[in-house]
Amino acid sequence: MKILLIEDNPTIAQQIVEFLSGHNWHVDYAHNGQLGIQLAVSDIFDVVLLDLNLPDMDGLQVCEAIKQNAKVTPPVLMVTARDRFEDKSAGFHQGADDYLTKPFDLRELALRCQALARRDNLHQHKKIEVGELSIDLTARSASRAGETLALTHVGFELLVILAQHFPQPVSRSLILHKLWADAPPDSDALKSHIYSLRQELDKSFAYPMLKTVMNLGYQLVVDK
Repeated sequence: MKILLIEDNPTIAQQIVEFLSGHNWHVDYAHNGQLGIQLAVSDIFDVVLLDLNLPDMDGLQVCEAIKQNAKVTPPVLMVTARDRFEDKSAGFHQGADDYLTKPFDLRELALRCQALARRDNLHQHKKIEVGELSIDLTARSASRAGETLALTHVGFELLVILAQHFPQPVSRSLILHKLWADAPPDSDALKSHIYSLRQELDKSFAYPMLKTVMNLGYQLVVDK
């Protein structure tokens, strides 16, 4: 999983980062609200851990900004010393998906992260439509203009990543992380899979949908 931690206490932040990293999860860290928002809207996270008592702005404002502006809205787990019912109510009304009060057991934090990520996956759309392209996540099949695409396992996963981010480009680093987590193959492997996907997705059609974005990565485009 990819986690974003927004926490101004460096001791608590270090404990959380070290513990969750021990699960082989990738953890990005922001020490204030503005940086947290910037990271949340520029990348894709499975879960956001958000402290409410931040030095530059209230965590409730941060939660609202993330929910409104993130490219793919992540579940937010508020982790805070505010333990009154009124605080919890305000958090949930502002968009929080879960609420954990300090002090807490790091093992429970990890379990809640897993539960939120799993719940979020269950609520995703089972079909993705991008122009002529149709992807059925349940059947693990894809077609363009009604013609079924013969995709490998990696090719299908790669196409889903690009479709989920449409119309935005996707960086090579994010694709590598999504496909192979912390054990990516050499860079030529991704190029090979991109080539195979492009052959299947574009070769028989009027215009190419898979575009290379120089010095960044790849994106899907539709003919206008």
